[in-house]
Amino acid sequence: MLKDAETFAEADKEAKGKIDARNSFESYVYSMRNTIEDPEKLKDKLDPEDIETINEALEEAKEWLTANADADKEEYEE
Repeated sequence: MLKDAETFAEADKEAKGKIDARNSFESYVYSMRNTIEDPEKLKDKLDPEDIETINEALEEAKEWLTANADADKEEYEE
């Protein structure tokens, strides 16, 4: 029974790491989107072409998150 608990604890730790990494990456994507859309931050300081390039990269990141819901922690951190 103790061995089962240790096994589950390790699996829980891995799952938590994966979830934390995904949440961190997702938070970064939305934070960047808000930063480039805020006139007080970067919106008025970047060229429209640069904003478009960043938006495309952020959209690709969101699509990757959707398509790779089963990715492991290292993939999210990468």
